[in-house]
Amino acid sequence: MKFVVCINNQDYPASLEVRKLYQALDDEQASQRQMLRIIDESGEDYLYPARDFAEIDVPENLQRVFAAVS
Repeated sequence: MKFVVCINNQDYPASLEVRKLYQALDDEQASQRQMLRIIDESGEDYLYPARDFAEIDVPENLQRVFAAVS
């Protein structure tokens, strides 16, 4: 699992919260366009500019907890 933190939600205030952790899904085509596929507040995945996020390392035990509740 890949996780990112939102660092800018200026263009998407209803969908993203600054300083919130989001799961990012692998999407090669999106990354070629400097976009990330993010599961947002709606629970659905959408494309957002990669510049609005910072990738973080999440320990495996915490990833298991996240996977169990999603």
